[in-house]
Amino acid sequence: MPLLDREGLREDVWVPAAIDATSGTHVLVAWEQLGPALAERRNDGKIGVAVPNTIKIDELRPFFEAIALISITFPGFGDGRGFSLAKLLREAGYKGVLRASGPLIADQFSYALFCGFDEISLPEANAARQPIAQWLAARKLITNTYQRGYGSGNILDQRRAARLRSPA
Repeated sequence: MPLLDREGLREDVWVPAAIDATSGTHVLVAWEQLGPALAERRNDGKIGVAVPNTIKIDELRPFFEAIALISITFPGFGDGRGFSLAKLLREAGYKGVLRASGPLIADQFSYALFCGFDEISLPEANAARQPIAQWLAARKLITNTYQRGYGSGNILDQRRAARLRSPA
């Protein structure tokens, strides 16, 4: 699966535990395997966890310091719960890498970055349908949002401020 960050394609250093949990220093495990993986971790190894977009923040919070990557699974591009989860994780103080994993579309790239994601892991079919150049162009298209807390300001606050500045 191609891995994309705000600069473009990058190499994925995380090895899925199902492939080989012992060879890499960056091991990605499923949520259900996190406890055993942390218990067996070598001192120099980093642990990442793949979680469903339905997980609760309070379930992840005790592991913030122990996990270097949280990969949030998106079952489809129309299921936006992962965006909310990423925003909540950042607000709760998670400082590690946040990865969106699944069939997102280029139009969602800016929003994913606004929500706190650092990178997106795309299925091959999605990467073939929308080349990386299209993703990078889309990243620059959306600069304003309607929701507060995403980016430098939202459209509603800008309109309200403009009304206050204009003479009645």
